[in-house]
Parts: sequence; structure tokens; C-alpha cells
Amino acid sequence: MAKVITIAQQKGGAGKTTVAAHIAVALSQKGNRVAIIDIDPQGSLGCWHSIREERFGEGYTGLIFNSFSGWRVASEISRLRKQCDYIIVDSPPHTETEARTAIRSADLVVIPVQPSPTDLWATKATLELAKAEKVPVRVVMNRVAANSRLAQTIAAELPELTKATLGNRVLFAAALMEGRCATEVDPSSVAAHEVKELLKEILAIFNDGSEEEEVEQVAAKSSAKSKKKVLADA
Repeated sequence: MAKVITIAQQKGGAGKTTVAAHIAVALSQKGNRVAIIDIDPQGSLGCWHSIREERFGEGYTGLIFNSFSGWRVASEISRLRKQCDYIIVDSPPHTETEARTAIRSADLVVIPVQPSPTDLWATKATLELAKAEKVPVRVVMNRVAANSRLAQTIAAELPELTKATLGNRVLFAAALMEGRCATEVDPSSVAAHEVKELLKEILAIFNDGSEEEEVEQVAAKSSAKSKKKVLADA
């Protein structure tokens, strides 16, 4: 059964589509079957996916794309849950019907926030809605300039903040223009590293981030067995 991650923010221009696309591609690169749903009337995620189809070919984008609105939102999310590992929803910049449905249907709500007072103020409505629906939330600072004191001030006011932040990097926008993401264009870049760190935190919420711990535990047990064998042989 797929996990649903809704990218929500009442204020427009916070970078929802950038975050949605990068999380989706990063999940796909890990071998997951990922669906992306665009319910924002602006259709930015759909435009990006169209460019991606032109680049890689229809059916070869590594993602399942859907765009719809109204009463279909909940039913389509429910249908896709049976087909995918993850569903990423790019919701509209308000807290009306479609956005509320997307939040209600989510297993996690990710709220991108730029380091500005208006983003901070707008975030409160989305946080309250997610809280009312009892859906876990993570707030991610987006387009953060290096050593920004304002970003630190804004971050101090935000609950459920991720450790990972997304910088104000040209690569994020440049990659989207090509129908790609930073982790594809330059996997060793700082931008790609930021996306990977954010994804680690998201996966940890779903307990999918426990793989590394399991590997360490297996290695520890193997080491312990080796030591016992050495002692026995001695």
C-alpha cells in the first residue's frame, strides 16, 4: 500500500512543485514505483512532467503522472495506493476543498517555507489543518541563502522543522527546465545532497530509514560471531 506525501503551503511561490518533483525523482531512483499527482490549477508539475516525457519518452519518465481536481481527488489517490509505493501530491496554494482532501488523504504533509515573514504567517493555516486531520507534518526551509540570519529567525518560529534544508541554488530551477532534477543532472552536487538528506528524514518517518540500522546490526552480529569463533579456535 502506497504512502502518500502531500506537498502543501497556503502561500504561492514557496517552491511546492520543486520539492514535489525532487522528492518523487529521488524516490524513483531508489527503485520505488512513484506516482505524482498535480491538483494545483497552475499545473506546474504537469508542465515539468511533459518536458520530462519529451526528453525520456512517454512511459519512460520513471513516474506515473495524474492531474485532476474536485471530488475525484480522494478516489484517485485511493486507487493509486494499490499500484505504487509512494504518491506525491502537489496541492493548490490555499486550504480549500482539494487541498484539504489532499492533506486528509496523506500519510505525511511536507510544507516548504521560504525564509520570509509572509511564508511563516501563511504556514500556520496549513499546520492547523494538518493537525486537525491528525496527519504528521514536516516543515522544510526552501531557497535558503547561505548564512542567512533571517532564515535562522524564521526557522526558530517553526515546529516540526526538518534538519535538512534546500538552498537557493540555480541547479534546482535549471534541472526542472530540462524535465529533470538535481539528483539526475549532477548527483554529486550540493543541491543533490540536500535532496537526499531531506529524503532520508522523510523515509525515517515511515520506518523505511531503518535499512542502514539493520545493515549495521547484521554487521555487528557477524563481527560478534567471528570473535566467538576465534576464541573457540584458540
